[in-house]
Amino acid sequence: MEIRHIKQDDNKFAISRIYEESWKFAYKDIIPKDYLDSIPSGNWAANLDKEGMNTLVLIEDGIFIGTSSYCKSRFSDFSNFGEIVSIYLLPQYIGKGYGKYLLAAAVKELELLGFFDIFLWVLEDNFRARRFYEREGFKFSGKYLDNNIGGKELRELQYCRSVRKP
Repeated sequence: MEIRHIKQDDNKFAISRIYEESWKFAYKDIIPKDYLDSIPSGNWAANLDKEGMNTLVLIEDGIFIGTSSYCKSRFSDFSNFGEIVSIYLLPQYIGKGYGKYLLAAAVKELELLGFFDIFLWVLEDNFRARRFYEREGFKFSGKYLDNNIGGKELRELQYCRSVRKP
């Protein structure tokens, strides 16, 4: 297993495939099926080089199996926070411990950037992800965003974690 920053010559479509397959698996009972089925191949490829965004990839046996993006908070209310924008794995690797390593790497990278308070957003109905983040020390802050995805009203919950040393 290798976790590293994305490289310019990495196959962006292989990395985008992680998002596409993960969305279709993780959100199958949350986001409308017709919306998930309509996600085009390579949908996320162009966003992987977005300025200000940092992307990690998780590689196992030469295959991209996971990815995480993080940055300085995109929300003015949390300007001193680091933000984990995404963590996704190919479905066949979910529940095998890879997510824990990918999350730890993203948290460590945010620490290296000087962020000791970190947050992320998770869909309210994504109970599997919420349990995962809670096991890793993230707590629901009480804040949320209402969003419409695929014609369905959904709520995203903010989870926070401090990594300051006592």
